[in-house]
Parts: sequence; structure tokens; C-alpha cells
Amino acid sequence: MTYAITQTCCSDATCVAVCPVNCIHPTPEERAFGSTEMLYIDPRSCIDCGACADACPVDAILPVDALSGAQQEYAAINAAYFEEEAPEPAAGSPNFHIWGEPSFDRCLPSDFAPLRVAVVGTGPAGMYAAEDLLLHTNAEVTLVDRLPVAGGLVRYGVAPDHPGTKKVGDTFARFHTHPRVRMHLGVEVGKDITHEELAAHHDAVTYAVGASTDRRVGIPGEDLPGSISATTFVAWYNAHPEVAPDTVRVSSERVVVVGNGNVALDVARLLVCDPESLARTDIADHALAALRAGTVREVVLLGRRGPEDAACTRSELLALRHLPGVELVVDDHDPRIGAAIDAAGPKDKAGDLRGVTRRTVDWSLPPAPGRRIVFRFHSAPVEAVGDATVRAVRATGGSGEQEIPTGLLLRAVGYRGVPIAGLPFDEATGTVPHEGGRVTGRPGTYVVGWIKRGPSGGIGANRTCAAETVGTLLADAVAGSLPAPTGSAKAFRRLVRSRNRDVVDARGLAAIDRAEVARGRAEDRPRVKLTTVRELVGAAKGARRRLPR
Repeated sequence: MTYAITQTCCSDATCVAVCPVNCIHPTPEERAFGSTEMLYIDPRSCIDCGACADACPVDAILPVDALSGAQQEYAAINAAYFEEEAPEPAAGSPNFHIWGEPSFDRCLPSDFAPLRVAVVGTGPAGMYAAEDLLLHTNAEVTLVDRLPVAGGLVRYGVAPDHPGTKKVGDTFARFHTHPRVRMHLGVEVGKDITHEELAAHHDAVTYAVGASTDRRVGIPGEDLPGSISATTFVAWYNAHPEVAPDTVRVSSERVVVVGNGNVALDVARLLVCDPESLARTDIADHALAALRAGTVREVVLLGRRGPEDAACTRSELLALRHLPGVELVVDDHDPRIGAAIDAAGPKDKAGDLRGVTRRTVDWSLPPAPGRRIVFRFHSAPVEAVGDATVRAVRATGGSGEQEIPTGLLLRAVGYRGVPIAGLPFDEATGTVPHEGGRVTGRPGTYVVGWIKRGPSGGIGANRTCAAETVGTLLADAVAGSLPAPTGSAKAFRRLVRSRNRDVVDARGLAAIDRAEVARGRAEDRPRVKLTTVRELVGAAKGARRRLPR
């Protein structure tokens, strides 16, 4: 029986590398890899060896006969990808996916000296870069993060009801205690230390700081109380220490979300799902309590374009159709919407809305009984209406502008990078200018992830992005163009400790993990997160106090 890749695919291509018959596509060498939403297994070539399932970091690959419920449709989705991508195999041939010529892009000399590389940021981009350096060179890696705990968007960006996706963090965690890794958490470049000081103690510095703020919608009333970014909302329910528990109030019956990408769908799903379904996840305690006490019954997703151009992935859209007790509705206010859904092909996103209830919603009425998510395409926000707080959103539509009553407006129109002290910055793109990851005009300085390419692509996209940056770094090292460090690793540790007495190392991080897991065990949850910097640092320091003298 063949295997199939399912909803939680992270597209990091770990599975591609272990497949003995090259039946998982698109591969990183293929043009479609950069834009694909997920990878696919060709059922005609799969030999049922299970190597891909063992290698998958997010448990997204399962035998077809083991697929249950909402996962069953992925057998057809995997097969459909290859209907137009490749012909039937020749008679007597088990496989028609031909391997390409081997390529050796990196050629390091036998006397290649060990490098000291600082990686700023411990999210997926930073950890893929660290993994590449540790597995393929004899480099020493210094991990730096402004928060006193590692993980980045894996810890603070993945929805709590996606535990499979969070498992990629276990893959990264094995490098936290690597003998050639030194960890300095709770250290902010530009505040505790400068870029110049960091560079002076390392052969190279790689920034993987992501895109930590949100894009603006640009409408009147956007800054009214009751209007917040989805970035803040996601951080709130994931117990980010920089977002207070009282930041979000979910006391409105209707919530309007601007955007229909994956983050918007995450937000909508969590707002209307049964809170008890989240009680066994690592959601923040304050968020779970607020959702239990909340009155939200309807979430409206505003999309500027039509259903054929929805920004979410097909897998996340399909998952909404299987959300227990939640009705999906398409607001049929514009004739283009129904026409696009009816004309969509089997591989088109709009086609996944075929069969979903379509009706013109009367926004003058309160939400109907029950819980529902409403897709309103071809509709853009014009103004957040209110005096002391948001009371409605005025939006465009087929019949003219309409006011949609709401007490909470969430802006989910994308993330945006912020400048890094000491580095150039492109305000238009929210990224650091670079060439193959090499920061323009800053020898020995590199970028990877969203701060390099902008906020596009999921977790797995950072693997190929990191490979490019690390390749550029190593080429510069071979060419002798890296500035020589003037300070030692020991001197850097002393410098950091002199600036910040609350630095968390690998031992402290392990203590935080033990504390959270222990708290979770008492409530039959994977973990209960510590929610403040003080709590996190306190748990880390507890490990030091317990050390024998």
C-alpha cells in the first residue's frame, strides 16, 4: 500500500532525500518547489518502504490505508498532482521519475579550518542554518536569541491545535546540546551587545530574526481599541512573554479578520472551535480561559480578491470543512464569487469551496445561532468604525459599501521585518539587502529566512533558504574574504555575561523545558508554558542553583 503526504507537510524535503525511488515531488531542484504548498507521493512509483514516514519531522506521511476522517482525501490529492506532471511508466519499469545528474555545489579543501559562526535567532531559519553548519562542517556555532527561550515561530507562531507541525521543534532541539554549540538566550543585538561586538568574536554572523511585526492595512480607525494585528493575537494565544494576558478581549459575537491566508484561518479556527478541544494542547492558560468565557459565534474573513486567489493553502482550507460544529459559509454578495467556484477545476483552491453553503448575508442582523466562519471575497476594509472602541468595519462589496458590526477587528495581512541595528535595511520590502544571503556592504554578515526573502513560505522553505546562505558563507571562507575575529569564544561569553546576568544557556533551556512539561503532566497536556520573562529566567536559574558544589 502506498504512502500519502497529508495536511501538516512542512515541505522541507527531508523525505525527498531518503526516498529510494525518487517518487516524492517537487524536489528542491525542480522549479515548482519554490511555490508548492506541499509535497506529493506518486502512488504509481511508491514501493511502500516507509523511509519517508520515518524521516518526516512533522508526522505528515502515512500509509493510505491508515488515513482516517479528513485525511482520507489526501490519497486522491497526492495522486492528482501526478496526473499531468508525468506520463505512465514504461512497461516493465517500476518508476519513471529519473534521477538528475549528481551535483556537488560545495567543495571544501581538506585543510578547511574550523569557523566560529554566530546565528542570531533560534526559529526554523536559524536552526536550519545551524544544522547545515554542524552536519557538514566542523564549525562552532553560537546561538543568540533576544528571548530567554528557543523556538521562534515554532514555539510562538504555530497554532496549538497543530501539534504535528510543532514536532519539527524536536528536530531542532537535538542541536541545542551539540558539543560545538554555545547558547546565549535572552540577549538582544542592538541592546545588550552591538553587531560590531558580535562580529569581532566570530568569523561570520548570520541573522535569522524573521519578520517580527505586522503589515498595516492603512484604513481610518485602524488603531482604535479592539483593532489588533493577528501577529499579536497569535502571540497572545501562544503565551509569548511580550504580550500581556489582557491584550485580547473576545467578548464580541462577531469577529472580522482582514485577510484569508493561513494565519487568518488559524485565528478563525481557534475563535470558533470548541474550547475544550484546545484543553489538551499547549495553548496559553489565559487564552483558553478567555475563549471558554467568550461569546464569539461568527468569524468573517475579508478577502480583497476572489476565491481562486485565496491566500491560504489548500490543506488549511480543506481542514476547515471538517471542523466539528462549525458551519462554513460563502457570502454570495458578488456574482463573480459563485462563478469562480463553479468553474474551478479539481486542483483549484476555489473548487474546495464547492458544496459550501453560499448565501447573501444580511449584516444588519446579529450572527445566526451556532458557530460559523464566513468567507467574504471581493471585499476590502474601508474603515474601522467607532469612537472609544471598534463597533463595526465598513467594507466594499458587490452592492456597495456595507458596515459589518463587530467588537474585534484582527488584521492578518502579513508580517514585516524590522531593521537590525548596524545593518542596511530596505523599507519597501522589510528585508536586509543581500546577494545569496551575503549582506550588502557587510563582509562576514549574512541573513536567512524571512528577514532575507520576506515573509513568504512555511517552515520547510527555510531549509533551502539556509542552504543557499550557508553555501555563500562557506564560499567566502574558502576565498579568504571573511574578516578574522579579534576576540575568542571565551571572551564573548564573558562580554555577554557582563552585560546581562540573566542569560540562559542550554542547561537553563533544558530546565525551562522540564518545568513546562511537568506543569503540563499535571493537567494531561504536552506542556503549560511559562508566560513571562521572569518566569522563564527563574526556571532556568533554578537549574544552576540545584547543581552540586
